[in-house]
Amino acid sequence: MNLDRYKKIDEKDIEYLKSVLGQDRVLSGDEISEDFSHDELGGISKMPEVLVEVLTTEEVSKVVKYAYENNIPVIPRGSGTGLVGASVPIHGGIMINMCKMNKILEVDEENLTLTVEPGVLLMEIGDYVKEYDLFYPPDPGEKSATIAGNINTNAGGMRAVKYGVTRDYVRGLELVLPTGEIIKVGGKVVKNSSGYSIKDMVCGSEGTLAIVTKAILKLIPAPKKSISLLIPFPNLSLAIETVPKIIKSKVIPTSIEFMERDVILAAEEFLGRKFPDNTADAYLLLTFDGNSTEEIEKDYEGVANIVLNEGALDIFIADTDERKEAIWSARGAFLEAIKASTTEMDECDVCVPRNRVADFINYTYELQKEFNVRIKNFGHAGDGNLHVYILKDKMTEEEWNKKLSQVFNCMYEKARELRGQVSGEHGIGFAKKVYLKDQIGDVTSILMKNIKQAFDPKNILNPGKVC
Repeated sequence: MNLDRYKKIDEKDIEYLKSVLGQDRVLSGDEISEDFSHDELGGISKMPEVLVEVLTTEEVSKVVKYAYENNIPVIPRGSGTGLVGASVPIHGGIMINMCKMNKILEVDEENLTLTVEPGVLLMEIGDYVKEYDLFYPPDPGEKSATIAGNINTNAGGMRAVKYGVTRDYVRGLELVLPTGEIIKVGGKVVKNSSGYSIKDMVCGSEGTLAIVTKAILKLIPAPKKSISLLIPFPNLSLAIETVPKIIKSKVIPTSIEFMERDVILAAEEFLGRKFPDNTADAYLLLTFDGNSTEEIEKDYEGVANIVLNEGALDIFIADTDERKEAIWSARGAFLEAIKASTTEMDECDVCVPRNRVADFINYTYELQKEFNVRIKNFGHAGDGNLHVYILKDKMTEEEWNKKLSQVFNCMYEKARELRGQVSGEHGIGFAKKVYLKDQIGDVTSILMKNIKQAFDPKNILNPGKVC
C-alpha cells in the first residue's frame, strides 16, 4: 500500500469512534497532549490525528477493524518510554492509548503464571507477585514501562545474564490482528511444539504485527536472598575484560553491570546523594541471588578471587536493603542523569559478544576524539548489551545532525564487525531501520516484510517501523 494514500481522519471517523468509546475517550486536535507526539528521547515527533483510550479487547477490536476497512493507520501506545520512535505516529492516524487496560487478572500459583492486561506497569508486577513469594525476573531499567511495551521490544534489563529476557517469560498472548480479529496464542502450558510460534513472533515486533490485549507471564519462586558487589577498577578496559573470566568460572551472577566514574558523578548530582564510592575510574556491579546466604557467599567468594586477581582495587559488599538501594538507585538514574547534563542526546543500543565489549567501548573513546563529541557509556556487561549516548551540548542543529549520523554509522559498522546486533533491547522503531537493513541484508529484509504483509496486508498497524 502506498503510504501517501492513507485516509485522513474526518468528522465521520471521529463520530464513529465516539459512538464506540464515548465522548470523553476520543481526543483530537488541541485536545491531545504534546506528550503523545514523541517517546522518551523525543528525537522523532509527529502528532496523532486522533487519540483514543480503550478499556477492553472488544473496544480495541472495533477501532482496529474500522481503521482497517478505511485504510487509517493505527499506533498502539503504552507509557511512551521507548527510545527509537516506535510509538510515534509518523503517518498520523489513530493512536490507541492502552494504559487504562491495566488490570492484573489472575495469579495462578499451581501453574506459576500471572495474567495481565497490557497497561500494567512493570513495577506493579514485581510488587504484586512478591506478596505470593513469586518472582517475575525481566528487569528493564524503566520500571514505569507497560508490560505490553516490554513484550513489544522483547525488553531485557539487568537480570538477563541469569534469567533471560521478556520473550522467555511470555507463555500466552491475546492479540488483536490488524483486521480487528481477536486470537489467542500460547497459554499456560510449559511446552508447545504446535506449529509456528506466533507468540514469539509478536514478542519484539514493536506493535507492527498485532496489538497485545492480554498476556500470560511465567513466574518463578522468589529467591530468598540477594547480595550486590560493587567492584572498582583502575580503568574500564580492565573491568570489562574481567567479565568473560567471571562467566567462564561457571558462577552465574544475576546481573553484571559496568559504569564509569563520570556517569556516577552525574547520577550523584541528579539524585542529590552520594554513591558508596566514586574514586575509581570504572566499576563492575554484580548481583547474586539464591535461597540462602551460604549459597550466595559461595558464589561471590569465587568471583571475588577472580576480580582481585584481575586487578580490581577493592570489593564493596552491599548486603542490606539500604546499601543495595544506594547503589541501584544510582544505576537506575543513569539515563536521566546523562539527559539532564546536555541539551539533547541520542542512543546507540548495540549488543556484541561479551568478549568484545571492551573493543567496542574503546572504539567509542576514539570516536569522541575524532568527532569532538561527548559520548557516555553504561550497560549490561554480562550479556554484551551496551547503552551508548551521544550528547549534543552546544552544537548547532546542522552540526548535530551531521555528527550524529557519522557517529552512528561508525558505531553500527563496528558492531557488525564485532559480530554484534544493532539493538540489544530497545528495538528498531523508526530510528534504526536503515541500520537494521544494513546488518541483515536483502534476503532477510524481504522475509521480514513478507511476515509483515501476512499479518497486515494493508500496512495499517504502526506503519513505517522496523522493516
